[in-house]
Amino acid sequence: MADTLDAQLQALPPDVQATLAHFHFDAERFRSLAARLKRGVQEDNQVRGTLTAPEPGDVQDLPPAGTPEHDQLVALGRAELSAGHVALAVLAGGMATRMGGVVKALVQAVPGHTFLDLRLAEVKSLENAYGKRPPLWLMASTATEQPLREALGPELDGDRVAVFPQSVSLRLTPQGDIFRDASGRPSEHAPGHGDFPEALQNSGLIQRFVQHGGRVVMLTNLDNLGGTLDPAVIGWHIAHGQPVTCEVVDKLPSDRGGIPVRLDGKPVVLEEFRIPPSFDPASVRVFATNVFHFDARALETLNIPWSFFLVNKKVGGEPVIQFERLVNEVCSHLPTRYLHMPREGVESRFLPVKDNDELAARVPEILQVARARGMLS
Repeated sequence: MADTLDAQLQALPPDVQATLAHFHFDAERFRSLAARLKRGVQEDNQVRGTLTAPEPGDVQDLPPAGTPEHDQLVALGRAELSAGHVALAVLAGGMATRMGGVVKALVQAVPGHTFLDLRLAEVKSLENAYGKRPPLWLMASTATEQPLREALGPELDGDRVAVFPQSVSLRLTPQGDIFRDASGRPSEHAPGHGDFPEALQNSGLIQRFVQHGGRVVMLTNLDNLGGTLDPAVIGWHIAHGQPVTCEVVDKLPSDRGGIPVRLDGKPVVLEEFRIPPSFDPASVRVFATNVFHFDARALETLNIPWSFFLVNKKVGGEPVIQFERLVNEVCSHLPTRYLHMPREGVESRFLPVKDNDELAARVPEILQVARARGMLS
């Protein structure tokens, strides 16, 4: 008979316990999630309620460039950038598994320049344009924190350029015990990008930013070099006055991820695995890019009842369970506006790179966008 979960936690090797402590392992939450498996609870990640497609007006476009309305938004965004009221937060965590075990931030996005290089160049270019450098905050995991810190070197000052840790958890057996690999070692995992608000609060960065007048935090994936700080988008976010802006693009048949829908009449973003068979995701023709603009004060005080979704994986051929949360769940709790953006050409806001093959195909697009936005000369 397996030891109790408490006994299993107490028996963890000292180095694992140190990692858990550094990365804000929540033992109480872990016990609760494991108990769901031990009770034999049938997990169902799908939402309950009535799902309908977005209504007219739920997803909006920026005013056309050159119109007075667009110019007003650009002016508003430029004022915020010039005042130093905008921060760039980048999801740089995960377990570094998709690109041959190399931390994605340190992979060359274009010849001679890593993803991290281009993110640093982005904020330096904005400093040249507006006189203030937006803070660059990178959320890291157990697999990426130390490589990021080493790569940043003297650039890392803990405020203007900062690395902060997301949490860590342990994989479970389907029976709810701590999984150990063939060597007998517990298997760690990152619990998803839903860690972002809590991890940012734990870091103290958001509190100091707000204290010094910070108003907007943009969040994007590290590899999506289309997701950059743009004065028109910042202005649109400020102008509508709601706590969250979620960017969407036209959806391709191959896209899988979050889509905007109405749940019991309320606009939210749901990953497709959460959508029951009674609703056809293909009826929604836009796709969420995981680029968000947050009101900084709302982010500082955010405290919501996060959902942790069961994910089936295999480690060394053995079935394991891990629980993850998604940052787009914020849209279910804070009023959110949805902004339709381009995904093609020099104005693209969505250039995802999941693996080396996709990177090789995207290099021409990345070069075009990086040059247009001051990341490359």
